[in-house]
Amino acid sequence: AAVKDFFRPKWEDLHDPFLMQDMRAAVERINTAIAKEEKIMVFGDYDVDGTTSVALMTSFLLNLTNQVTPYIPDRYKEGYGVSYQGIDHAASLGISLIVALDCGVKAVDKVAYAKDKGIDFIICDHHLPGEALPAAVALLDPKRQDCSYPFDELCGCGIGFKLIQAITINRAMDTEILPPYLDFVATAIAADIVPMVGENRTLSFFGLAQLRNNPRPGISVFLESLKKQVSITDLVFKVAPRINAAGRMDHALKAARLLMCKTKEEATLLALPIETLNTNRRATDEQ
Repeated sequence: AAVKDFFRPKWEDLHDPFLMQDMRAAVERINTAIAKEEKIMVFGDYDVDGTTSVALMTSFLLNLTNQVTPYIPDRYKEGYGVSYQGIDHAASLGISLIVALDCGVKAVDKVAYAKDKGIDFIICDHHLPGEALPAAVALLDPKRQDCSYPFDELCGCGIGFKLIQAITINRAMDTEILPPYLDFVATAIAADIVPMVGENRTLSFFGLAQLRNNPRPGISVFLESLKKQVSITDLVFKVAPRINAAGRMDHALKAARLLMCKTKEEATLLALPIETLNTNRRATDEQ
């Protein structure tokens, strides 16, 4: 049975997202924000996992509200994870909810700082928590001691996907809207080198199917030269370095905007400067 599950993943193999600690609180807070037309910031790290997470969550929430602002910190000016500058920027825009992805589980002081400014946090992270947890409205992290979710090796984008899956279930939306987001998740799983077992394998399997049958313009633009079906290896060596290059040589938000493109024309236009950044990254690496 284990071999069958491994080689022939099924959609039903995905766990109930509400098994994750704080999931219900996260969904309720997002529903409240949508109902009250609150402004929401989607905050992610500048690596591939964070960038795909921001693209996934932003593009999903835009189906439900137009009050969504994507934000990725500047690697050199703000450093890793949730930043005071990001919170200040959110406050200046009148944002009252930040959904942080691939970071935040140790941001105790920053979440408290945001709270003083009237900003709530939902954290979707997969890193090991510290001794104290931030006082977020919801903290989704299967590595929490008190979380009994059956699989604790998801990447940040994978946890973001579980949140949109939970919102879809809660709002009785058509679950057919979910598979198109799995190309983001497969790219993040590949780039973050998380174990390719359990739910990660299932998510990757369906993410690759999505990339092969109906690829997103912002990802397929880097795969056009392939003479075969796209594989996880292609995501690791062709797509991931280009997304990473934006955050290393310029700003990762450029990669997130590319990933969210709706048309091939727009994607081609945004991919050109990222291709240049990747060439520069290679040259810098060699130096």
